[in-house]
Amino acid sequence: MNDFWIACGHHLLDRDESGGLCVTDEFLKAYFVRPELVPPDEACPVERRLHRALLAAPRRPVGAEEIDAIVDADARENWRLVLAFRDLLLRHPTLEQAYLATVRSGTSDLPPLFVNQLVHVILRNALDGCDDPFVLRAAELFFRPQRILPQEQALLLGDEEVVGGQSPTPVLSLMSMLGALTDAELDVLREDNAGDYWRRSDQFDMAFDLTAGGRGPAALAQAMAGWISHLLGIDVSIEPLRELRDARLTWYVGLDADATRLGDRLWHGEQLDDRSAGRVLSLFRLTFADASVAADEMRGEPVHLILSMNADQKLRMKPQNLLTGLPVKHLEMAT
Repeated sequence: MNDFWIACGHHLLDRDESGGLCVTDEFLKAYFVRPELVPPDEACPVERRLHRALLAAPRRPVGAEEIDAIVDADARENWRLVLAFRDLLLRHPTLEQAYLATVRSGTSDLPPLFVNQLVHVILRNALDGCDDPFVLRAAELFFRPQRILPQEQALLLGDEEVVGGQSPTPVLSLMSMLGALTDAELDVLREDNAGDYWRRSDQFDMAFDLTAGGRGPAALAQAMAGWISHLLGIDVSIEPLRELRDARLTWYVGLDADATRLGDRLWHGEQLDDRSAGRVLSLFRLTFADASVAADEMRGEPVHLILSMNADQKLRMKPQNLLTGLPVKHLEMAT
């Protein structure tokens, strides 16, 4: 079976009887040996001692006074952040439970980097055994910001970090025959190169076609259904829609901050202008396999999911909204 997203560290984790990810010393040590935390030559003795102690005993309690004694301010902040993340993981039986507790609280001080890394490894667990590169590339939207790529006849997404690090206006390799010149080339994931995804999955360098009616929206729908099933134990069916006007928003979930704002405007009866409507990238209809799990007021009505880009033509998906925004009676975790 093909492996993918090896860099997320899933192989360092254990699993409980229900399939949830259990933190291990090896997983914690992987954070402590990151360049941001390895003491430089000029580091103070307190920081060096703390680093050695945590490599020997990654679950060792660390008091605030120990962090405060570190001389370098940046090092103090780095240690505070990573130890807060470590303590979150240690407070819960599984990473899934730690994540869900965080998003339900609505008060997390964790930096987005840590949250995205947690989503990354949990999603790797949820999609374990998936053999469809299109679903896996779609799932990258959960934890990797995307940029809309210039193309008149298709909706193409490129990884923001990869695109931003190479060129502000990348040219897709399928367009190279037109003679366009640029420093950056991205391959669009297609049927004839899908097999390349397995060796490139940790590079995040394949563009994704989210054009309505194509394979992309269906792949994203499958990834979202798997995410909900894994974390909430709820089976849902999600289907892409072609037009915003096809949706009667009895209940909606914005899959990013901009989509939530657009949904709020529609909910209050406002007509979207062409510019606002043009920021909607995809629309989906979600139905529950078991209608009894939905809130009574839904009466079998579907839930609509809205995905949009911001004014800078970037997409920052918020997968937690799929867990906290659904109208369900009980939000118990499956793992």
